[in-house]
Amino acid sequence: MNTNDAGTVRDNAEKQRFELETSAGLAVADYRRDGDTLVMYHTEVPVSVRGQGLGEKLVRGALAEVQRRALKVTPSCWFVREVMEGDPQYRDMLA
Repeated sequence: MNTNDAGTVRDNAEKQRFELETSAGLAVADYRRDGDTLVMYHTEVPVSVRGQGLGEKLVRGALAEVQRRALKVTPSCWFVREVMEGDPQYRDMLA
């Protein structure tokens, strides 16, 4: 599966996570809302599709939605932090 075969990132606010449908099931980025900040504390991609860029697609899709809502992010998940620190477009979103 390549990243173009994956679905669209969506916010499941009830479960407080962003989701991306993959051929092996859901990839998720869990968060906790704290005022105008999302604390993104965990990401997980199904084992059989890891290493195909889906984690990055998930995080970038989640960050695009957070940016659209003019919120900040506390990246307590190492992967979210790595994506944010590696791309200047996200630096002003850091809480």
